[in-house]
Amino acid sequence: MAAKSIYTKLFGRALLSFSSRTLYHSSHTLSTMASLSAHILIRAANRELEIPTGLFINNEFVPSADSPNDLIHLVNPATEETICSVVAGSVKDIDIAVAAARKAFNTTWGKNVTGFERSKLLNKLADLMERDQDILAEVESLNNGKPFKIARDFDIGDSIQCLRYYAGWADKITGQTIEVDNKTKLAFTRHDPIGVCGQIIPWNYPINMWAWKVAPALACGCTIVMKPSELTPLTALMLSKLIAEAGFPPGVVNTIPSLGSVGGVALSTHMDVDKVAFTGSTVTGRKVMEAAAKSNLKKVSLELGGKSPQLVFESADLEQAANWACLGILYNTGQDCTAGSRLYVQDTIYDKFVSLLVSKAKELVIGDGFDEKSGGGPLVSKTQFDKVWRYIESGSAQGAKLALGGQKRPGKGFFVDPTIFTDINANMDIVRDEIFGPVLAVGRFKTEEEAISLANDTSYGLGAGLHSNDANQCMRVSSALEAGTVWINQYNLLNNNVPFGGKKQSGIGRELGSYALDEYTSVKAIHWNFGEKLDWPL
Repeated sequence: MAAKSIYTKLFGRALLSFSSRTLYHSSHTLSTMASLSAHILIRAANRELEIPTGLFINNEFVPSADSPNDLIHLVNPATEETICSVVAGSVKDIDIAVAAARKAFNTTWGKNVTGFERSKLLNKLADLMERDQDILAEVESLNNGKPFKIARDFDIGDSIQCLRYYAGWADKITGQTIEVDNKTKLAFTRHDPIGVCGQIIPWNYPINMWAWKVAPALACGCTIVMKPSELTPLTALMLSKLIAEAGFPPGVVNTIPSLGSVGGVALSTHMDVDKVAFTGSTVTGRKVMEAAAKSNLKKVSLELGGKSPQLVFESADLEQAANWACLGILYNTGQDCTAGSRLYVQDTIYDKFVSLLVSKAKELVIGDGFDEKSGGGPLVSKTQFDKVWRYIESGSAQGAKLALGGQKRPGKGFFVDPTIFTDINANMDIVRDEIFGPVLAVGRFKTEEEAISLANDTSYGLGAGLHSNDANQCMRVSSALEAGTVWINQYNLLNNNVPFGGKKQSGIGRELGSYALDEYTSVKAIHWNFGEKLDWPL
């Protein structure tokens, strides 16, 4: 099944047609600090957009308190042209945002509003996102590079559902009543909102990761200081505008675009932040955890890297397995923490399957995000582009065989075509390291035991997949795979009501489902004595 057919089948709606060439003009007024906004004309949609570019604190867009001339310049990865610039938050700005979040938690949010009120506001926010779905997708495509149709139907569509899912939970967060002594006392528990949460999100799914973090935190009654990636802050700023429009009290959600070395460090070390949630690399996750431990021992949840395996057994539907294998490594141009970047195929079907896989990978069009034919866009930045190419060159240098790709495109844009290596061994960098690009390493196995051993031979444990029509084998292998999520006869699809997270060096805690609520609450036990008398002295 071609990429377009997958999108149509999964979402059941026609895909909008756009010109293959995206033209836009940015007229930015930030230098005067007067309007704190940028005006961008997206000619493919015949639409001019005004995008806020200031810091969002207390439901207002404001300049930096102490560094008004520090800007983050944003680049369109498809053209390498500057889109606009946004205010770069400082440590002092983080302090101001945390203070605003603390005040809101103590006065207008936290335990001061009912679950029904939180639910109503979350649903209102979802309504506004639905209203602006096309606009948000246009900006997401411009800033991140991903195809407009995928940003709209996959990322934003799923984010709207995520908000509605947690809106349903907001008035259903309950504790337990525990029998102690029916004649004299009882105990019960409360799940209190944990407080002010620092949330640090990555550039690969700017809107999706925003929703994953914001929705459960708000449902539980927490307040937020959000630090979007310095590469892709535009949609987080647009969503902040919707926060105010929806009617959330000032200070409940604050957004501070900043460099990770500034805002990320400030949130992780802040003595008045009660919890930090981070999605990103394992290297940075370690730093976040260390900073949290050395400051106020704040609660931490980490969704980190992966080097996820897929196993294809001889009983599998090879056509479908090839489709899912392509989706696993090529979706979002491989910029996915669960990317199925290691593929192991049973030796009896190896040659046939690799041939099928290569032919299907060739069908995917990686191009401009506003071209309706594009199923994948450019990599997000020049830094990421150079990193992926170092791995491609390393794979060839270390003896892997290129079955597809390996040629740089001429012209502008950080485009990398689907790349497939065969004849791999366990010591190659392309097999050991997370690449975060459309680069697949394909190996072979003889037995089920060998397949499990190869799959688990990694320091990561985020995702894994297997393809087999042997039901008993599916149960055995899924049980043996060391990963937080295992897909059987599919790959890379998540649901808002199913928990997601990693094992080993892929993270701590869970996103999504009811499990995510535990990350934003603290359990308080209350012992109530209504009958026991204490004799004194002892």
